[in-house]
Amino acid sequence: MMNNKVVLAFSGGLDTSYCVKYLKHDKNLEVHSAIVNTGGFSPEELQEIETKAFNLGVSSHIALEETDNYYQKIIKYLIFGNVLKNNTYPLSVSAERIYQAIALAEYAQEVGASYIAHGSTGAGNDQVRFDLVFQLIAPEIKIITPIRDQQLSRQAEIEYLAKHGVNIDWKKAQYSINKGLWGTSIGGAETLTSHAPLPEEAYPSPLVETTPKQIALTFENGELVGLDDDNLAPVEAIQKLESIASKYAIGRDMHIGDTIIGIKGRVGFEAAAASIIIKAHHTLEKHTLSKWQQHWKQQLGDWYGMFIHESQYFEPVMRNIEGFLQDSQKTVSGKVFVELLPYRFIVQGIDSPYDLMKSGFADYGEINKQWTGDDVKGFTKILANPMKIFKHVNDKVNSELQNSDTYD
Repeated sequence: MMNNKVVLAFSGGLDTSYCVKYLKHDKNLEVHSAIVNTGGFSPEELQEIETKAFNLGVSSHIALEETDNYYQKIIKYLIFGNVLKNNTYPLSVSAERIYQAIALAEYAQEVGASYIAHGSTGAGNDQVRFDLVFQLIAPEIKIITPIRDQQLSRQAEIEYLAKHGVNIDWKKAQYSINKGLWGTSIGGAETLTSHAPLPEEAYPSPLVETTPKQIALTFENGELVGLDDDNLAPVEAIQKLESIASKYAIGRDMHIGDTIIGIKGRVGFEAAAASIIIKAHHTLEKHTLSKWQQHWKQQLGDWYGMFIHESQYFEPVMRNIEGFLQDSQKTVSGKVFVELLPYRFIVQGIDSPYDLMKSGFADYGEINKQWTGDDVKGFTKILANPMKIFKHVNDKVNSELQNSDTYD
């Protein structure tokens, strides 16, 4: 039996504000809004969003807390894999959308809703991510997407809301901001071009600190568990690092990539903590992992990030990759020293009991202790054999071809 209850993924932004009014007044549905906190909102911000939802006319509103689950199920593996999409983007939104969709689908089932709605447009990745997860977890619930289905511009949404007594500040609405534990994405008129940079005021975290600062990050089995002298849970450590480093406007960049639906996309972002953690973690791995561990980790980390981006989180191979990444972190423990400066950071070095540079076998470029010069001469001769054979055979064939017009 279908009812008129709809669960709406609600962020308090322009698109989801429009959805509340449209679903209630044009579709005559009972709107139950829900926001999934994946580490991007303070208690005060969540309260403001709840107040806004009720002012718009929802029947109920809930904040679903998923930050720890989000870290344990996805972010942890993005760190283990040093995942940066196109060597740039830490998948700030891609990853959190998956866990938001999971929480929303389960909540919609819990309250017995016949419909579930989201405010994605028809030209981006999020529509696929939400739809796919909803279909997998709650196939019995019908999906409604007002912005996508009506192909609305932001100006058209503002005009519709004004007719229903809701005034939107266009200056604030011109940028779409998505904030989470792993970073903040920023979309606007500039990101629809191939050349225009985002203006300073578009970034939520302005530069307020210019004095260089030294910090130490402590990792244990690949997870960030401390900052300077404080022992912290990983989520707390990420949030504390973000609060410190964002004041330096660190982690700003522009991501250009291929969307799931096949078009190119451009989005700005700021991700101070994510940028520092990935670089620091990767540096620690260079000291503590073997050459081939690093090689295969990079391959699988890239695949893992691509599958997260492409909304393939429930593909069984993802659990296999997570198993490999988890196992690879057994010796990735120690401190990484980082200097924070305006708009950038420098990884200065590491200290770890698993540091392979401290093996005692040799000091690079200085002196060896475990082999002689004659050992290296013999080793190099054997190492060259395959290339010598290839060169010998091909030099001989080329010489014969030069002395003959044809060959049998």
